[in-house]
Amino acid sequence: MPYLTYFRTVQKILYLLFSITFFTSTLKAQFGFDEMVELSGVVMSSDSLRYLPFVTVAIPSRNAGTVSTERGVFTLIAHKGDTLEFSSIGYRKKRYIVPKDLPQNRYSIIQLMSQDTFYLSTTIIRPRVSKEQFEKDFKSLDVPDDKFEIARKNTEARTMRALMAVLPKDGRENQHAYQNMQAQRNYWAGQQPPMTIFSPLAWMEFFNAWKRGDFKRKR
Repeated sequence: MPYLTYFRTVQKILYLLFSITFFTSTLKAQFGFDEMVELSGVVMSSDSLRYLPFVTVAIPSRNAGTVSTERGVFTLIAHKGDTLEFSSIGYRKKRYIVPKDLPQNRYSIIQLMSQDTFYLSTTIIRPRVSKEQFEKDFKSLDVPDDKFEIARKNTEARTMRALMAVLPKDGRENQHAYQNMQAQRNYWAGQQPPMTIFSPLAWMEFFNAWKRGDFKRKR
């Protein structure tokens, strides 16, 4: 009896191992796990061998891809036989075909890219007619505002008041106003709220609004 029990236990273990192996092989064949490759590498320039950051590594046939890091490193999942396309501004596009006979599911490459040459049209630089003409053109030159100046103009008090007068409140502002109103009611619950007509701060705000012209009728 002990030998029979031992034999049955070994038989169950072997059957379980065979089932797991068969299921794994079937799963790989069904979903194509054997064809997938974890491809990683470094993109460098061919002349100076320096890292190329933010290079687009695309697989056009699968609408997939990635972008290299600041040190030119990239990693993506591809299939054996896929064509990778490397592109970057100022460099010629390169293509790389993943070998179909890779024995493993991990592969590393070093992709070199050469600079591209752009030919510009001829430009003729001529001096000003006179010094006076240069001073006149220089003084009348319209210099556009930078981002800091644009942000300052958009956030100044006069601009904000004009926008508040014409733009409706959004959901967050309405919620904030409603919560303030409820807080005021709960604060003065069971007692008489004070009269703000005798508040010097309220009168000061009234005179400031009067000077700004907030009460003028808009045409």
